Amino acid sequence: MNYWLDLTFLKMGFWITWALIPVIVEIFPTFFSGIWLLIHNWQPAKVITPDKLPLISLIVPIYNSETTLFKCIRSIANSSYPKELIQIILADNQSTDNSFAVYDQAQTEFPELNIQLIHTEKGKAKALNAAVYSSIGTYVINIDSDGTLEKKALMNMVLQFENNPQIAALTGVILPEPRMIKAKHSWGLSLLQRNEFFEYAQAFLAGRSIESRHNQLFTMSGAFSAFRRSYLLDTFLYNTETIGEDTDMTFQIRDRLKDQVVICTKAIFFIEPIENLNNLYRQRQRWQRGEIEVVQQYNQKLKINHFFSNFLVRRMLIDHTFLFPKMIWLFASFILVFLGYSWRLLLLSYLLIYFLYVLVSFLNFVCVHLLLRDFPAERKFFSSIWWVGLSLPFYNFICSWIRFIGILNSMTQKSSWNAPSFNKEVKSVKQVFKQDRQLFKRKLRKKGKK
Repeated sequence: MNYWLDLTFLKMGFWITWALIPVIVEIFPTFFSGIWLLIHNWQPAKVITPDKLPLISLIVPIYNSETTLFKCIRSIANSSYPKELIQIILADNQSTDNSFAVYDQAQTEFPELNIQLIHTEKGKAKALNAAVYSSIGTYVINIDSDGTLEKKALMNMVLQFENNPQIAALTGVILPEPRMIKAKHSWGLSLLQRNEFFEYAQAFLAGRSIESRHNQLFTMSGAFSAFRRSYLLDTFLYNTETIGEDTDMTFQIRDRLKDQVVICTKAIFFIEPIENLNNLYRQRQRWQRGEIEVVQQYNQKLKINHFFSNFLVRRMLIDHTFLFPKMIWLFASFILVFLGYSWRLLLLSYLLIYFLYVLVSFLNFVCVHLLLRDFPAERKFFSSIWWVGLSLPFYNFICSWIRFIGILNSMTQKSSWNAPSFNKEVKSVKQVFKQDRQLFKRKLRKKGKK
């Protein structure tokens, strides 16, 4: 009798441990953070416009940006920030297309803009560094050449700087362009892009807002970030030895200079939606690799006994360490059935965890909906895809697998901006299995002859 009781408690303890990992690590913290976000953003903060607006330097690194650059420059021209107070520096890092012709066209189309083009060494970090030395503005703002600014983005970013002298750097909100998402696509791509929009809105407007409250922003977006120029020149500028130069800059300002890095939730930069699963696969692996490279340089206090004093320890446990047991538990759940566990109990636990993830998604939906109150078009689109909260747990699960593979690849492959595509890696895996099968057959034949 005691044997069966002990076995039952052992099984229950094993199952409870497995089921509680996502609940404790992800669901509960996100739920309480969402409640905090709702309370602290229910009433919008008052912003005072100064009598005299400062000059700003807008840096646009370009590399083979012929098809997107003009649209980007046009969004600057349509900005509500005074044109005479914007210095635009196009930093061309050895383009091989007709990007220069687009620059020439923009000078003709927008004569009121102060645009200059400089040629730099190849690489985004080198282009940004060269442009920083050519900047003269009080604030230096970087945007990618393949996106567009929301009309009030520059003004809102400058006003947040002007109203809080403690801020050294800001990151903007990155959202996929809704009009491009609403274009006719296959149902699979349409679902992927809507999940991506929901994810970006949730990550920036909810996630980074939470991180900003205690100056714990992990990374500024490389697509849209801004600095007080005086603070930027106190850094080592952008690190050219990593593909995570934006994360490295965040660490420099926050950890080395001990200055404040936060998000400007009213500054939106629109990017093109993800084109396919291959692009998502490359993108998330690149992010994961860049994150690992940067954290390795700032790992002096990344020890488990600093769990409560250093938020990076908690972040790395969730983003990296817990990925491994989550994947192990996934496969273990199939084995548990053969060990006497009820498949109904396992299925029920999966449904419960899914329900909790959906609950958190809808809580974040409410938070994001609140923070988009100044952007009616984007808010309307976001409201129309509320149902994505039901599919988001599966999308996040796929992204977790990509991150997991990214960690493994970072141990065996040289760092590169263009990670191998999903199709290419699947082909490589099939080739390895084919070679192993052939080797196994040869050994069997040799053994049979003996």
